[in-house]
Amino acid sequence: MPSLKDLRNRIRSVKSTQKITTAMKLVAAAKLRRAQEQAEAARPYAQRLNDMIGTLGSRLAGTGGAPKLLSGSGAEKTHLVIVATSDRGLCGAFNSSILREARLLLRQLTAENKSIKLMCLGRRGRDGLRREYGQLMVEAPDVMGKRRIAFSDADQVANQVRRMFDGGDVDVVTIVYARFKSAISQIITRRQLIPAPLPEKTATNNTAMVEYEPDEETILAALLPRNLSVQIYGALLENAASEHGARMTAMDNATRNAGDMINRLTLNYNRTRQAVITKELIEIISGAEAV
Repeated sequence: MPSLKDLRNRIRSVKSTQKITTAMKLVAAAKLRRAQEQAEAARPYAQRLNDMIGTLGSRLAGTGGAPKLLSGSGAEKTHLVIVATSDRGLCGAFNSSILREARLLLRQLTAENKSIKLMCLGRRGRDGLRREYGQLMVEAPDVMGKRRIAFSDADQVANQVRRMFDGGDVDVVTIVYARFKSAISQIITRRQLIPAPLPEKTATNNTAMVEYEPDEETILAALLPRNLSVQIYGALLENAASEHGARMTAMDNATRNAGDMINRLTLNYNRTRQAVITKELIEIISGAEAV
């Protein structure tokens, strides 16, 4: 049975941990508010740009004038998988969920006999996949861990991806990240970046007659590189908001668990203290009776 001193030290230690988790929860909540505003502000532009490229791409589908970023390299031999995680832990199952989806995709591509290159944005993803897939990793720009993700960071990643695609090193590019839904819910998402996916043909597609100036090929040639940067930027913002939401939730749970542990330890301490006092009283009474 632990002594009273041991129980007091344990209670003091848990209380200190509870103060840390409470502070981390408050910091994550403040960061979440800013990150959520950024992610939600970027969604409409990214969606409309993606829709426009889908509309233009549908017109050029099957023709020889479509840019390579839209039509692809003509092969699907080499896949580049971009895995976006965080640099820090203490955010629950956030990183492990992304890594689980990334491993599933990598195994699927391996089973299809595809060549794979892996780009990890975030130290947790790099450390988690290095043992199994270290030989597949390529150098990635250091864009994570910043207080505020800028468009230039995403553009830096997009430029490297475009250089690899233009050089014939990769044929298909896919990013795995967590899309923010709420502080307690993040949706692990795969998004194909290259070739740019086209919308499914339905009866409502292409009902409006729109004339573009200049021609579709010129517009797409200008928009596709920018769309790649915008989609990566949106994924990084969604990932950052998801990370802060997951950390806030994890620290809130840790704070409550610490409170429950303090209550159990305090109850145990009081019982032990009562038993010690009772034992001392019995010894005093027994000694007095013996005299």
